[in-house]
Amino acid sequence: MGRSTGTWDESDIRIRPNKKGSRPRTKDRPAYEDAVTGRIITVDRGRYTAVVGEDTDNERIVIAARARELRRSPVVAGDFVSLVGDVSGAPDTLARLVKIQDRKTLLRRSADDTDPIERAVVANADQLVVVVAAANPEPRTGFIDRALVAAYDAGIEPLLLVTKADVKDPTELLSNYRHLDFPVIISRTADSAASGIDARSDDGLSARLDGDAVAELRAHLDGKVTVMLGHSGVGKSTMVNALTGAERATGGVNAVTGRGRHTSSSALALRISDAPPGSWIIDTPGIRSFGLAHVDPDRILRSFPDLEPGTDACERGCKHDSSAVNCGVDAWVAEGHAGASGAARLASLRRLLGTDPRMEAQETKELGTVS
Repeated sequence: MGRSTGTWDESDIRIRPNKKGSRPRTKDRPAYEDAVTGRIITVDRGRYTAVVGEDTDNERIVIAARARELRRSPVVAGDFVSLVGDVSGAPDTLARLVKIQDRKTLLRRSADDTDPIERAVVANADQLVVVVAAANPEPRTGFIDRALVAAYDAGIEPLLLVTKADVKDPTELLSNYRHLDFPVIISRTADSAASGIDARSDDGLSARLDGDAVAELRAHLDGKVTVMLGHSGVGKSTMVNALTGAERATGGVNAVTGRGRHTSSSALALRISDAPPGSWIIDTPGIRSFGLAHVDPDRILRSFPDLEPGTDACERGCKHDSSAVNCGVDAWVAEGHAGASGAARLASLRRLLGTDPRMEAQETKELGTVS
């Protein structure tokens, strides 16, 4: 006989079994306590090459695939990662990359100044060498300024390397940065330099570099991770070859367009020859554009320390861009506080603070390299 409707309780409820199983779902991830640490030295088509056991008797190269839960997380050269599975480094083995460890620094860029998506370039770098040629291809302050902003924003110390200084005097170019406190290294071809050293060109033949410039740059690299950034044809990879003994492909400059020929297709970390542990140099592909959409305008301004003091005289809310009225930076420059190159520096700052994509596109067209 049925029970009256007023006497039902939870003991009368029948639960149907779950056909897909009864294991509760969880967001907890395995701890991977047996994971080993590796330094990513290059990334190629979904495969991550890492050095494991660095500077020990068991140092080895391990190839890994990224775990599915990390598929939205970029892994770049310089990253320290946690690896599980087969981490022996034996031929035809594949480990699993399960964690990106905390980064000390991260060099980033966007495709252009309007693209909100940032792209990781290199992780855990201590310093950035911005490489430009005094001529062939012609240097552009726009690229240098963008690279400096990205470096300062990431907390990375910048250096400037000017190659082919015997082809054209770089004094005018360098006058734009006289008020900034970072090292500048000038390199000439070996024939016009006091000394030369051997490097490797793209055809496998011996090339000669300015030995003094190589030695000067080398003095800044001990115990640090350094990233080389520049456009194709400026001698970036040739300098990397001289510092590491590698044979990184190099390229020349198109005689018609004046643009560099791209040769490096991915960032690659290499050990510096005869250097203390932890001394690495990361060669990056030639950059077509270096957008700063991810950098806050206030941080862009702080990357121009020769101009920033002028903002003390600005009215509240001043944007310091080309539309600003009574901007204190104008008076600061007019009074000579930023030196003879102050007007050019202010124009460069305002190009970076502006949101007109035509400015960045024009710089890209002028620089004309391949990413």
